[in-house]
Amino acid sequence: MSSSTTPLSRRGFVSKASLAVSALSLSASSWGRVVGANDRVRFALIGCGGRGGIVALNMVQMGGELVALCDLNERKFDRVLELIAEVQTSKPRLMKRMEEVFAASDIDAVIIATPDHWHAPATILACQAGKDVYVEKPHCHNLWESQQMLTVEAETKRIVQVGTQSRSAPYVHAAIDYIKSGKLGKVHLVKVYNLKPGKPFYLPDSGEQPRDLDWSQWLGAAADRDWHSGIYRYGWHFFWDFCGGDILNDASHQVDLACLLMGDPGLPNSVSASGGRIAHKGDDGETPDLLEVVCEYPDFLMTVEHSNYPKYMRKTTTTIRRKDEFPYWTQNATRIELYGSELMMTMGRHGGGWIVTDSGGKIVEKMYGRPPDQEHCTDFLNAVKSRKKASAHLDALHASTGLIHMANIAHRIGNQKIWWDAGKKRFKDNAAANGMMKRSYRKGFEIKV
Repeated sequence: MSSSTTPLSRRGFVSKASLAVSALSLSASSWGRVVGANDRVRFALIGCGGRGGIVALNMVQMGGELVALCDLNERKFDRVLELIAEVQTSKPRLMKRMEEVFAASDIDAVIIATPDHWHAPATILACQAGKDVYVEKPHCHNLWESQQMLTVEAETKRIVQVGTQSRSAPYVHAAIDYIKSGKLGKVHLVKVYNLKPGKPFYLPDSGEQPRDLDWSQWLGAAADRDWHSGIYRYGWHFFWDFCGGDILNDASHQVDLACLLMGDPGLPNSVSASGGRIAHKGDDGETPDLLEVVCEYPDFLMTVEHSNYPKYMRKTTTTIRRKDEFPYWTQNATRIELYGSELMMTMGRHGGGWIVTDSGGKIVEKMYGRPPDQEHCTDFLNAVKSRKKASAHLDALHASTGLIHMANIAHRIGNQKIWWDAGKKRFKDNAAANGMMKRSYRKGFEIKV
């Protein structure tokens, strides 16, 4: 997936973007078109890679209207146009600059499906331009960015939905009702798994840069480096400049679902981490392929177990997600386990359903589940019209994504245990940890709130 922004100099990006927004003469009370209950929400897709096209398709199928595509790489337009042609007769406009999207008066909302390091900057600029936002997970590159997003969301009164779809799944809300019934008993231990297969990552030859693709703009806030096709196409997932590793990129789904099941308890009191690049030591990747995380809350512990090497671990298959079947839980790579004092619940993400078991594995309750992608898009469209919070709103995601950022910080400063001061919104007596709450921003790509 590729991010899209005006091909300005690095120095001028934020200032010129701000000027472009100011030129629209928008005030906090008038930002954006007021969408009526029976109107179609008109949206643009920023970042036309694989995931972005699927979200745009679902959004159209659920009643939205795609009016623009935006990407630095023009070659990515064709696939999305082909997808959308099946469900929408009008052809969206094609843009290379985010600012074109933000300045368009006929665009109510945007889907942001760029690489992770652009999620927060693009969301903030979109909100400041009066657009509601559906942003893919993780919504931020670091804790500080999430804090800035909360500030901007409140100031601009925009709707922001994060792409953690399980929050809109009917089977998940049935599980929440079951937990609230008290039948599990007291839950003092939650285990979250992201034990996926994987292999070493080595950068290939740098390859040829796509014609007219502005590499500096794609890099954004990240440190300047030469063009490399291996980073652009997928390898950015393995580097701290662009991503928090697979534990942030993918485990954020399970962690957010676990937090939802536990009533959204906020950020933990402390986080400890142990691990690193162990299974694939010596390759070109920077982010952990093995990490064990423990989060302490007042009344329970949450553990997150992450790996990228055991070949026998698998996500819930599409076949299982669309049938009345359960995965083989023992080797399900992305499950959640809630250990109640009376019973145990095992939960799948994005379908897969859940079971409640007694001693000996006896199933005492169960529910099959389906992928909730379309429900999540419907929830966003309804939120845009009603101006009520979307299901995956930033308040909740700040905490669930934040605890993964805390885990990465604990790992990167030497696999330590770090304590959070909720009042001061920083770590207690740990300068190294506090120094990693915010990234270094390349000149011209700073976030200004």
